[in-house]
Amino acid sequence: MKTVVLVGGVGGAKLALGLAHVLPPDDLTIVVNTADDTWMYGLRVCPDLDTIMYTLSGLVDPQNGWGIAGDTTKLLEAMRRYGEDVWFKLGDQDFATHILRTRWLNAGHRLTSITERLAKRLSIPQCILPMVDLPVATIVDTVEHGEIDFQTYFVRYRWQPTVKSLRLDGIEKASISPELQQAVESADCLLVAPSNPWLSVAPILSIPGLRDLMLSRPIPRVAISPIVGGQAIKGPAAKLMTELGLEVSARSVVAYYGDIINGFVYDQVDHEIEVPLVHSTRLNTVMLTDNDKVQLATNVLEWMKSWAKTPS
Repeated sequence: MKTVVLVGGVGGAKLALGLAHVLPPDDLTIVVNTADDTWMYGLRVCPDLDTIMYTLSGLVDPQNGWGIAGDTTKLLEAMRRYGEDVWFKLGDQDFATHILRTRWLNAGHRLTSITERLAKRLSIPQCILPMVDLPVATIVDTVEHGEIDFQTYFVRYRWQPTVKSLRLDGIEKASISPELQQAVESADCLLVAPSNPWLSVAPILSIPGLRDLMLSRPIPRVAISPIVGGQAIKGPAAKLMTELGLEVSARSVVAYYGDIINGFVYDQVDHEIEVPLVHSTRLNTVMLTDNDKVQLATNVLEWMKSWAKTPS
């Protein structure tokens, strides 16, 4: 079952790992949010791409869900000695990824081909695609600081500023890569990971032409809710929803995705929520262990197979 999954952040990486254990490598394409990408210390940093690569390669720090396990920060400590404000943490091994990426970008290579090159060096057999090759940046308009870039909001201020609105700088110049178009056109199903819909998934769905391409595919297009029991498993999703005037519930997630999905998975604790879709199901969506990740991936794929021939 050829599967394309849209991911961002740690929640997306967890589902990607589960799918990687269940599906043959050639049947899985992971499309990753790049609107969180930034220039830091003179290097191009792609947090969500790196989290996916480190997770699938077994390098990820299991405590944080990002970064490399056992990494040190000697380089940052040396920079701090010179008076640099090193509020954005990068590990010493992590720097190698960013140095090589920056070198290859400066040499004119596409982010898609660079990601493929890095993934192969980490012995990752699955296809990992950045959502676009050109830079797109999430800009957060806040009550306290006005417009700030995503990493300033998320890392420096620990997502505490009050959000008024979000916009994507550069999205109008973005386009679907040939690799992404081929993946969607050949997919048997499309999955949206339990990532933050507004911060992680919206940038991907905003790529000009992608929404129409997805809607043209008469296959299961399923989202998994990141909201469980009226709360976010991790990160600012619930706080952001409140600030945007939305009910913090799986129902709001369904409404946000609209017709881009024809199936929805919400958690088993949300038994009182009615989802206005023909195809919906309740599963354990909380992925605390690797077994949880594999089980959720297995259950979602099996459920989709049961109605794949006649999706609504």
